[in-house]
Formats: sequence, C-alpha cells, structure tokens
Amino acid sequence: MKKLKEAILKFPEFLLILAVLFYWMSSAVIANPIAIGLLVLLITQLVFQNKIIGIIIPGILILGCLFMLLALMSEFSEFLTFDKAAQKLLFVGLSFFLSTILISGIMIYKYAIVSDL
Repeated sequence: MKKLKEAILKFPEFLLILAVLFYWMSSAVIANPIAIGLLVLLITQLVFQNKIIGIIIPGILILGCLFMLLALMSEFSEFLTFDKAAQKLLFVGLSFFLSTILISGIMIYKYAIVSDL
C-alpha cells in the first residue's frame, strides 16, 4: 500500500502537464498564453519542488475547473434533447474537469501534508 501511495504522489505534475497540453490542443490557438504559462509553471515546479508554488498552482487549477464546470452546465442546459452531441460534451467535459480537480487535490496533499512529514 505504501508503494502505491508513493507512486501516486510522484505523478500529479506530469498528469497536469498532460491536461494542459490537452487544453492547448483543443483550444486550437497556437500562441495560447494561458497554456504556455501553466506549462512553464508546472515544469518549473517539477524542477524545483517548491512547497508554496506546489499548493498555489493546483489551487488556481481547481478554481478554474470549478468555473469551467459552471460553464459546462450552462452550455449543457442549451441542449433540448440528450443527443450524441450533449453526451459527448458532458462526458468529455466532466471527465476532464473532474480528473483535473482530483489530480490537483493529490498535488495539494503532496505538498501540504506529505512534505511536512
């Protein structure tokens, strides 16, 4: 069990980098300053392992995901029927934002609780 916990705590930065890359590719904007900034912050965090930044970055990501969940629900409410497009929107949006919140929570746990021990 301890090895599983250690393995899970090693990867939140990498998974968040993948989430930012997915966001960057799906936005269809080559020079996306938000994605570039998040990538720089996450890669810097990987290199330096700063405790304060390790709590601030996922906190900002959680707030952004909560805001985007509200936008997702607003967009979903515009569908008159639960067709394939609505299903795709709901499945991809919920899975992306909820997994990003979960991974960000793991990262906060890693830097706020585990690093103190």
